[in-house]
Amino acid sequence: MSQKRLSNVGDIYADHHKTGERLGRSFMEDTRSKLFKNWIGTDKDILDLGGRDGTLTRHFVEGNRVVLGDIDVEAMAQAQQNYGVDVIEVNLNEPLLFEDESFDVIVLAEVLEHLPYPKVTFGEIQRILRPGGMLVGSIPLAYHLKDRWQVLRGRKLWVNADPTHVQFFKYDELLEFFESYLSVEDVVSIKGGKKAEWFPKLFARDVAFRCSKAA
Repeated sequence: MSQKRLSNVGDIYADHHKTGERLGRSFMEDTRSKLFKNWIGTDKDILDLGGRDGTLTRHFVEGNRVVLGDIDVEAMAQAQQNYGVDVIEVNLNEPLLFEDESFDVIVLAEVLEHLPYPKVTFGEIQRILRPGGMLVGSIPLAYHLKDRWQVLRGRKLWVNADPTHVQFFKYDELLEFFESYLSVEDVVSIKGGKKAEWFPKLFARDVAFRCSKAA
């Protein structure tokens, strides 16, 4: 049996989205869209990095000027057609083709865990955010108690289910990474139940975050 050969990173993600039936779907869409819309507000220049087909993006388009950047051009074409956003092909492992201080808000939703060179990406985010601008997003966490219990039971971790996940942050490590570039304003547990709200270091399985650049 011959395997399908993919020529570049964009092809890999396009194939992953199709086989995973992920187009038209967004993880915890109701929860994240309400948080992001409240944090972002209106009359902003927004760059949604890794926004795919715009399923989550559509919730904060109204009243804002939105550019969606992704490496999956097929998914972006749907976002442009369905929601009227501007789109641009980007590779988050390379410098971004935007001028310094171009955006009020950058969205990075369920994307950081996919980045092999996050320092490159965050250096660029810091550069293209305007003073006082915000980074909002979300990310799954690793090494919480459920992960540890899975290992003790001899089972695979959730991370094995997605071959494109390459970054695995603990709660404290995530905040430390953010603070190397921006100020952390909010971190909200969105998966893990009530215990995760009370003890996020132990129980949070996915968090939403809001960071700011100094004015």
